[in-house]
Amino acid sequence: MKQYGLIGEKLGHSFSKRFFTEKFEKENIDAQYDLFELANIDLITDIFSIKQPCGLNVTIPYKEQIIPFLDDIDQEAKEIGAVNTVQFKMVNGKMVKKGYNTDVIGFRDSLVPLLKEHHKKALILGTGGASKAVAFVLGKLGIEFKYVSRRAAEGSFTYSDLTKETMDEYTVIVNCTPVGMYPKVDAAPEIPYQYLSDKHLLYDLIYNPEETLFSKKGKEQGATTKTGLDMLYGQAIASWKIWNE
Repeated sequence: MKQYGLIGEKLGHSFSKRFFTEKFEKENIDAQYDLFELANIDLITDIFSIKQPCGLNVTIPYKEQIIPFLDDIDQEAKEIGAVNTVQFKMVNGKMVKKGYNTDVIGFRDSLVPLLKEHHKKALILGTGGASKAVAFVLGKLGIEFKYVSRRAAEGSFTYSDLTKETMDEYTVIVNCTPVGMYPKVDAAPEIPYQYLSDKHLLYDLIYNPEETLFSKKGKEQGATTKTGLDMLYGQAIASWKIWNE
């Protein structure tokens, strides 16, 4: 039986395990998909040696930290600086661990149909591994962006910097933080929602709950909203293709 899985810190509500378990059952694939919760990234070597996986997905907080443990990295993932998919392939008698980023595919394919002509600038909430894939896609689409974080940094906004003028200018807002994720569903990123309008597009990478408070507050102001479920499907399908190349 082939072994696949997801590594991360807290994986209690994993989309990936449900998705791949159902896929394996439906398509009669002799494989299993497990969750590997790691207290620190150094424990990944145990997963490599003991579990001998055929493919891994990677989630927070290890999308950047896993890179030094890999033998190779896809050019796109290298540019992004984050990996969410690891392929295991025998090359010249040696098992080569290669990193990819399929978040790019999932995000791009679910975002593009929603874009309008006035969506020229974006705010990226958060600065973790997922935000790097989002920034990469926005850059390729020609959409200017700025990060928003709690700490002041050169070239970024803090949440207190977000004035009406800023919100009017940046009409795409992507939440790459875990704020609002189950079980803390009564929380939302601290942006000035009162300045949102029907010209805004709010994309939340969170998929649990299916509608976050971030999305609800956006809808109340007439904004178009999108959750991360389609992105997850897209990146999972792309991961499976990479594992089976």
